[in-house]
Amino acid sequence: MKTLAAAASVLLGAVAGVTPQQPNTEVFVAALSSRLTPAVYGPVVNISRNDGYDNQPSFTPDGSAILFTSNRDGAQTDIYRYDLATATLHQITDTPESEYSPIVTPDGASFSTVRVEADNRQRLWRFDLDGSRPRVVLESVEPVGYHAWIDGTHLALFVLGAGGGPNTLQLADTTSGAAQVITTRIGRSILNRPGRSTVSFVSTPSDGRWTVMELDPTSLAVSEITPTVDDNVSQDTAWDPATGRLLMARGSQIWGWESPGGWRLLGDLGGFGVRNVTRLAVSPADDADPTRRLAVVGEMVAR
Repeated sequence: MKTLAAAASVLLGAVAGVTPQQPNTEVFVAALSSRLTPAVYGPVVNISRNDGYDNQPSFTPDGSAILFTSNRDGAQTDIYRYDLATATLHQITDTPESEYSPIVTPDGASFSTVRVEADNRQRLWRFDLDGSRPRVVLESVEPVGYHAWIDGTHLALFVLGAGGGPNTLQLADTTSGAAQVITTRIGRSILNRPGRSTVSFVSTPSDGRWTVMELDPTSLAVSEITPTVDDNVSQDTAWDPATGRLLMARGSQIWGWESPGGWRLLGDLGGFGVRNVTRLAVSPADDADPTRRLAVVGEMVAR
């Protein structure tokens, strides 16, 4: 049986779900400042606290909570919610299927998630915020790996390549159910760029170097933003909505890119016992509070 995890580990060199070789990853939260140096600092809190796979964090639009994927029974993954104010964890989905990559939808009334169904199909689904009323978002578009909402009816999708072919970036319309291939050879990081009506994604051209690209969903024009911080390894990105800065990780280090200026080191989580950082997510901007939160996926340093 070829699951999202197996396909992604082969095509991306990174685990997206549950495999026998999966790392024991955790979701951590650190502080992120627009003004201080270092910009990323402690305390660093392990919010998943689970001896197993935890990944793909995303903040709720008000910044009060984090949704993430977690495997707590060794069999399949569900979606969990961590409320920051009370430091409490809640299980949101409890299904025989596996759910990944939760994102609150533009209407704020539900969240979307990639679901590995009983027949092994990988499609995009939607749940109410309490985990009820599951329903398919795109009936015929599969296998979906990752996604980003452009507006209430349009999405950018990472779709796994068939038969060992390249992964594709597709634009989908939930009204018609149709999807259009924009480009190939993309990585798993698809995001809305703050302050612009564009979508960023990572791509590896023929030279094998990861590059952050930008798509205008209206004109379909694609342009280059910057090579990644570690151009043959890193592919996970996050945008800081308060500063417009692009964030990536290199080992335990967090780097930020701005134009002009390029990449600079923002902080190092190694001193807090975190290594091999991959996924990142930044809490929404708040003009009254220059200090926000950075969620990362990483591994705990053995002590």
